[in-house]
Amino acid sequence: MTITSDITLDASRFIQENITEDTKKTNSIIETVSSKGPRWHEVGAAKYRAMRETGETPLPVPVYLPGAKDATVPSRDPGRIIPVRVYTPDNGLPSKGIFLHIHGGGFVLSTHQHQDGTLQRYANTCQLTAISIGYRLAPEDPWPAAVHDCFDVAEHLVDNGQSAFGASLLLVSGESAGACLSVLTAFHLLRVRPDHRLAGVIFPFGQFDLTLNLPKVSSFERALVINRMALQRFSDAYTPDMSIEERRNHLVSPLYDDIERLSSVQGSLPPALFLCGTEDPLLDDTILMSTKWMMTGSEAIVKIYPGVPHAFTTFPGFKPGQEAIAIALQFAKEKLEALSANQPTK
Repeated sequence: MTITSDITLDASRFIQENITEDTKKTNSIIETVSSKGPRWHEVGAAKYRAMRETGETPLPVPVYLPGAKDATVPSRDPGRIIPVRVYTPDNGLPSKGIFLHIHGGGFVLSTHQHQDGTLQRYANTCQLTAISIGYRLAPEDPWPAAVHDCFDVAEHLVDNGQSAFGASLLLVSGESAGACLSVLTAFHLLRVRPDHRLAGVIFPFGQFDLTLNLPKVSSFERALVINRMALQRFSDAYTPDMSIEERRNHLVSPLYDDIERLSSVQGSLPPALFLCGTEDPLLDDTILMSTKWMMTGSEAIVKIYPGVPHAFTTFPGFKPGQEAIAIALQFAKEKLEALSANQPTK
């Protein structure tokens, strides 16, 4: 009998020859744009954020949609509230649940108010109340401020989602650094709200190990959205003066959590979707976290895009990004239907 491997993957997704000409062209454009200033670590994070609002950075000017509304959620800290951005379905029909979004930006940049397009997509395609968290940013507020804010909002939505927003928390998602915070939040809910079951979690191009010691990131120098040096600056701002060993703390880098034990809380982890390109320094993060997810017997769907860079779902008209967005929305709808079908009848 021929010996077969217990672990398989589609190697064609990683082969250089399968990178399309459109992707190569897009990468060339991104490298040119990425090489131009200003840079946040040179002008200061606060000034850079303000400059983005007026189109003075390589990043696109944020688009604010009239359907998005600002709200607040209580914080664990006395006298402080956490801002959130809320988008409800444009058709006015009842929401099927809450989609909680945690934005990326290296724990330093972006804001919950820049996520209107994402919130609108999930609200209208999946009939959800879509909410993005305005967590505190580094370097002004380093770890664990962002983690605490995400935990506080998630707990509030589990406990008060129906009364405050007319729906229950069912999906959690975040890109890049936001994926890190999203995994941490999903794991936190398993610990503190073990009876609350999520329909699914979605992690586009996530960062799950802040040590930056995985092979891909440690050798990635190409100026393609982010590289090792860019990630090092973000990590140093978010976890200042932390050693590599300290960054292995499971509340900093969820890759090091006891995922097997967490999966036993509900019999499995929530169904997960991982999306990443092969020209992303965080590729190993996705491969390792998704594999550990599956090793617990939990569902993890992994979609890999040949030659595609970090943050590829944000590039207008980029085919792999459009495909990934469509897959994420389909995943959300399928998992909502599956959860609904398994709910006990009254």
